[in-house]
Order: sequence, then C-alpha cells, then structure tokens
Amino acid sequence: MTTTVAVMGAGSWGTAFGSICADTGADVRLWARRPEVADTINAGLGNPEYLPDIGLNEALRATADPDEALSGADIVVLAVPSHALVESLAAWHALVPRDAVAVSLVKGIALDTGRWASEVIRDAWDLPDGRAVVASGPNLARECAQRFPSGTVVAGPDEAVCARVQAICHTPWFRVYTNPDRTGVEVGGAVKNAIALAAGMADGMGYGENTKAMLLTRGLAEMTRLGLALGGRAMTFAGLAGMGDLVATCTSSQSRNRHVGEQLGRGRPLQVIIDEMNMVAEGVKSSPAIAGIARDHDVEMPIVEHVVRVLHDGLDPQDMAVALMGRSPKSEFHGMEEARG
Repeated sequence: MTTTVAVMGAGSWGTAFGSICADTGADVRLWARRPEVADTINAGLGNPEYLPDIGLNEALRATADPDEALSGADIVVLAVPSHALVESLAAWHALVPRDAVAVSLVKGIALDTGRWASEVIRDAWDLPDGRAVVASGPNLARECAQRFPSGTVVAGPDEAVCARVQAICHTPWFRVYTNPDRTGVEVGGAVKNAIALAAGMADGMGYGENTKAMLLTRGLAEMTRLGLALGGRAMTFAGLAGMGDLVATCTSSQSRNRHVGEQLGRGRPLQVIIDEMNMVAEGVKSSPAIAGIARDHDVEMPIVEHVVRVLHDGLDPQDMAVALMGRSPKSEFHGMEEARG
C-alpha cells in the first residue's frame, strides 16, 4: 500500500525531503505558504527561490491549501521554522488524521515555550509519545535535493514507528538510520546551529583550521554535556545527528548559521545580515533558549553563552575569542564523566 506523506513547509529542506520521499514511491503532498511557490513546483519548474537549478521528483505535488495537503496523510512532516511551530500546529490541528505519525525536521526549540519540537508537536496534536519522531543529520538541503550520497537519523521511542518513517525516505543515495534517543538527536540538531555561528565568526575573523577544529570538538563537548543532562545517550553525539551534523553545519558554505557568524566576524551588524537572507538561520533565535536550558540544568556551555552575547548583547567577536581562550584550564572531559563509565 502506498504511504501518503504531507510535508508542511516548502523551504529548502522541506522541498528536498518531499522530493526524497517521492523518490521512494510515497504519495507526497508538499504544503507551501505561498500559492505561487506551489504553482511553480506543479509546473515542473522546481523551487527556484530555495533550490535554484535543481529538478525535483515529478510525482511531487504542491498545494497552498493545508486541508488538501493533510487529507488522508499517514505521515505528517513538519518543516516550518521553530519560531512558527506553535502557531502552525494550532492552525492545522483539526485537519490532521487522528492516526497519523508526526515527523519533525525542526532543528531548534519552540521559542514560545522553550520546549523541544517533538514535545510541542506531541502535546499540540494529542499524539501518543511514540508517534512523534524527529529526523536530523548532516542534511544540507541542496546536496540532498541533488541526490548526493547523504544520511540522516530518525529517532523516537517506538521502533516500529521509526521503521515506518525510515521506509518512506530511505533511497540508494539517502541512507536513513534509526535511533531510540529522540532527546539526544534533538539536542544535537539545535546546539550545532549555535556552534556553527561561532565557527563562522572564526572564519570571518581570519582564524585558521586549528581554531575551527577546536571549536567543533569543544562544541561537541557542550552538546554532549547538555544531552546527557537531559537524558540523552553519549553515543548519539558521535553519530550523524551529533558530530555529523556539526561538521556539515560548521564547515559548509551552504550553512546559513555559519554564514551569519562569518559576517558577524567581519564586523557587519546582525540585522543587516538577516535582512539580506531569504531563509532562516535557526541559531540566531534558538541560542538564547539553549543557553537558558543549560543554566536550568547547571550545564556549562561557554561557546553558546558567548554566541548569545555577540548576537543579543553587542559583544565583539574578537572579545568573545579572548574571553573563551582566557577561561581557567580544565580536564578535557569535564562534565562528561557519565559518558566515560
């Protein structure tokens, strides 16, 4: 039986993910906020605003009508920015089939609530815990849409549900792994955006590869400390949704968060940078929420804390570098003793 998939959000990753699902033979309806985007996709012209010069699976159908997209959906994929999640869930609640599985592509925190996306989706739509899963990994949308070899992780507490989601997006060029550690996968997907902002700042200030390597590994330490404190598993952060996503986001020229950081490192104002972009850099808005969660759980995240100060308190990136390098010496695995047992 063909699986019906509703992908709610026609940005770069939502569009690419919908095309991947169509590649597996699923019946995919892609919801676009603007009718002209849906019309362009249905005319076989792709999504040039977000994925220029890339062809999509011809079976992918787009609509600006959420009722049409969600009608009869077996799996509902949420691909909206984190700041729009709560409002979108409320608007679509009555349209979602009662037995549908929800898949979050949201790599951030619902800013209205400070909670992880899967929790917000589960509660907003009254879903059993096992039917709210997340998909996350080193998934630069353009490369996935181009069918370059890539991989991701589908995470949730119900193994059978994760296997269902795995089946509708696993292709010869897009490998999908399952993991029961939904918490760890969500932490990785959110924290890497903040670390990518710092990595971009280092690039913008002209620092070298040693600096980038240190930021990535110390960022991984911060990610792991927070994940363990919230009940995640240490091995998750060594996988695709941890180190894998961190490497891609911190090093790629396609990374929106790294781009914002690089421009900040060159001395440009944040608002000017954001105004020039047609896509959202999640870390700009989610970093303060991540830092707040860390403080609530007595977790040290100095890189994230200093990124927040640059973004929202006017700290100069050069002063951020001085402050981080001037911190008191510590054991490399400070705060991660549980992971070494």
